[in-house]
Amino acid sequence: MISTLEEKPHVPAAPRKRRLPGWAVGMIGVAGAIALLSATSYLTGFPQLTSSGTTQTAVRLALPILLAGLGGLWAERAGVVNIGLEGMMIMGTWGAAWAGYQWGPWAAVVSAVVFGALGGLLHAIATVTFGVNHIVSGVAINLLGAGLTKYLSTLIFFPLSNNPRQSPSVQSFDTYSAAGLADWLGELEDGQRVGISDVAGILRGLVTGVSPLTMITILLVPATFYVLWRTRFGLRLRSCGENPQAAESLGVNVYRYKYIAVIASGGLAGLGGASLVLNPGQLSYLEGQTGGRGFIGLAAMIFGNWRPGGLLGGAALFGYADGLQLRSGGETVLALVYGAVILLGVIVVVQLVRRRWFAAAGAIVAAVALYLVYASLDEIPSEFTAYAPHMVTLVVLAVASQRLRMPAADGVVYRRG
Repeated sequence: MISTLEEKPHVPAAPRKRRLPGWAVGMIGVAGAIALLSATSYLTGFPQLTSSGTTQTAVRLALPILLAGLGGLWAERAGVVNIGLEGMMIMGTWGAAWAGYQWGPWAAVVSAVVFGALGGLLHAIATVTFGVNHIVSGVAINLLGAGLTKYLSTLIFFPLSNNPRQSPSVQSFDTYSAAGLADWLGELEDGQRVGISDVAGILRGLVTGVSPLTMITILLVPATFYVLWRTRFGLRLRSCGENPQAAESLGVNVYRYKYIAVIASGGLAGLGGASLVLNPGQLSYLEGQTGGRGFIGLAAMIFGNWRPGGLLGGAALFGYADGLQLRSGGETVLALVYGAVILLGVIVVVQLVRRRWFAAAGAIVAAVALYLVYASLDEIPSEFTAYAPHMVTLVVLAVASQRLRMPAADGVVYRRG
């Protein structure tokens, strides 16, 4: 009997495209950002966009945002939403000023971590033990941090500084520079050669006037990645944020890991407060000096998709926007608008190649609108430049919102059994 069904020839499966590793994507992103800033600096005539001074300021201002974001990363990877980072950072600023005034900068760092960790402990008791809504507890921590430090400042700092809103000056860290390398990069930067001087200015800012706190903060990024993604402890902690019931069934003490994560979160936010107090331009506690950086750190963490590498990029972006408006004013910030037009032009080309007509049309409309803003203004009004980091936060979150994946059990109140 002859079968009427013809046997189909075997077709080998198409090989899967290998994705680039995360570090390679990050390096491509950094190179693209430098190229964009270099082109914008050349076309607008504002070398301040890539100057070493701007980079130094951006690094100092990115530190508290990065540390707050790392704190949020630890808590949310364990399933606890921590919008109390702002309050914990405020507590860290007061603790750093109090200890730093008496015993020096290293005591300021330790005290800030302890004060921030105490705020994290309160948040853990409320959310993990008593099951309080994470948002409600975070708001309470923010209010408590602001009120407690105001009371302590009036009680302790007022007799010393005659100002209930500010502490006496504290001693700063010594800073270090790669002398030979920095001088050579300075010569390249002063040469004002397109591309080369821009890269030299950015690198010079990264190796000049570096404090021990800056080194510690940068090291905390790979350390966080290693602990959370390459150790058994980190796997268990992250499982508490993905499926705590399954983790419990495998013998993981979910409560303990959540406590550790939230206390570490508070300590990192407190360390961010210390970076504000020990900033060479401040060197004291000042009421309201956090300026919402705890919330911006949370936004940087979300922008980074709950990963340390992405968080580092988000903190650098927000710190750069803040540092640029502090050093250069409205004219240079307006130059960034021109840079955004260039970026949108690249996006238009990419979307057209991918045949995504609607996205390309949207990018064209946005590019035209921004160019009209750039052409019609001489500089951004000072009332707006002060809020540049916050506006960048909103824009970045709006753009990045389509590709985010938060931990599955993030914000879910957990009860054993």
